[in-house]
Amino acid sequence: MIFSGVENELMNIDWSRRAVQQCASLHPYIPGKPVEQLLQEKGLASAIKLASNENPHGPSPKAIEAIRNHAGKVHRYPDGDAGELKAALADKHGVKPENILLGNGSNEVLELIIRTFAGPGDEVVYSEHAFIVYALAAVAAGASGIAVPEADGLSHDLDAMARAVTDRTSILCMANPNNPTGTLHDLAAIQVFLDQLPRHVVVVLDEAYYEYTSATIGDSIGRLAHPGLVTCRTFSKAYGLAGLRVGYGVGDAETLALINRFREPFNVNLLAQKAAHAALDDTDWILNKVKVTLDEREKLQDFLAEHSLLGGKSHGNFVLLKHPRSMEILQALENTGIIPRPLAPYGMPDYMRITVGTEKENTRFMMETDKIMRHIQ
Repeated sequence: MIFSGVENELMNIDWSRRAVQQCASLHPYIPGKPVEQLLQEKGLASAIKLASNENPHGPSPKAIEAIRNHAGKVHRYPDGDAGELKAALADKHGVKPENILLGNGSNEVLELIIRTFAGPGDEVVYSEHAFIVYALAAVAAGASGIAVPEADGLSHDLDAMARAVTDRTSILCMANPNNPTGTLHDLAAIQVFLDQLPRHVVVVLDEAYYEYTSATIGDSIGRLAHPGLVTCRTFSKAYGLAGLRVGYGVGDAETLALINRFREPFNVNLLAQKAAHAALDDTDWILNKVKVTLDEREKLQDFLAEHSLLGGKSHGNFVLLKHPRSMEILQALENTGIIPRPLAPYGMPDYMRITVGTEKENTRFMMETDKIMRHIQ
């Protein structure tokens, strides 16, 4: 054995006491159940995953071509600053490259911001039913997470969040639209909210689902003003590059330069950089897939409403199912090979989140749910 000779010594050490204090209240992020796991659990031949808000249509053809063209170069390190991709993003958003921070998914960008500006004695404010990584990252940094209840149980209560800010608040996180509830605030309301905040508070505006709302509320970059505002977006959703992990933040250059000190070297791999750059140039493809998704989302929401299952109107690429016996419905769906996302970990035990899949996948979900609801009151 690799530990031969030190096994007894290892057994006598309480490693939990050696870990940093915040480790005791920290737990790993739990993603949607993988298809392979469900197939093994249920002995099924096939399954569809509607749990992780992925783009079911895959990456753009230009992104796939870029991956193929650069696959033979992965024996070399990528550009550590991802200069080509940063320049393309800067051009897209009308900013300078130094106003762009790239991450291994927007998840890493969120964590880097919190690690940079929050620590023991600091507070991170967020909505109670918002992306769970805000709370996890705050705990990991040794800061205190302040979860602000929503007035309606779903949507950020902006006035209450503003009141929750104290002289200990270093960061405030806001998702628009929110995951997992799908709620949305218009830009005018967000600017009024930002104007209430102290100028020194770093504000994370998480827009992972921006592409599904751009036609509704427009582009926030360049239209919202706050000194510490960092807008985060991702290539994992509408762009269909979840498996490559590319996200970015747009903000003040001096602020991002500080955050960049915590960034791991080569955090965005070569294929991710090239695919993201190519995908940016495939605008028509992205717009088409977004339209298809929005049309399918409306079909799903109409179906859920007809069955008294709609948990609220969503502005992302997912819908909300609400029922007091939601876990029974979830188990029944999994038995048929459909993987939804339970929201009990978010403190929403009556809810499930359903990703908008392809037309075929959505039809299958509605058909199976209709059968299940005939046996569940």
